[in-house]
Amino acid sequence: MLIGGRNSAIKSLMSYRCYCSSLNDKISDLVKKSKVVVFMKGVPELPRCGFSNAVVKILEMHGVNYDSYNVLEDEQLRQGIKEFSNWPTIPQVFINGEFIGGCDILLQMHQNGELIEEFKKVNITSALLTNEKP
Repeated sequence: MLIGGRNSAIKSLMSYRCYCSSLNDKISDLVKKSKVVVFMKGVPELPRCGFSNAVVKILEMHGVNYDSYNVLEDEQLRQGIKEFSNWPTIPQVFINGEFIGGCDILLQMHQNGELIEEFKKVNITSALLTNEKP
């Protein structure tokens, strides 16, 4: 009986590892699907937290198209993205498949001009550049 219990635990652990691996693969595919990807609480039209709302507003100011994923609809995705990026909070922003950061980092990059430079690297022209007056 102990052996059966151990085998069950091993099978369960192997199943968990496969699940984690497939979830990581899914997330890896999602972050590469678009030049800019946001994992957020809610949707861009109706963010469910102030931090997600701030990220949406920053991206709107830059006129950037992005894919978004509502982590409130999928608890596995919510936990999985935190493990994938090794970052404990939501929202999370990815540019060209690379984790950029959350709300505070995106805001800081926006304020110091680094965000425009990151967009340039992936051939995205910020609306803030096209709306500047000489």
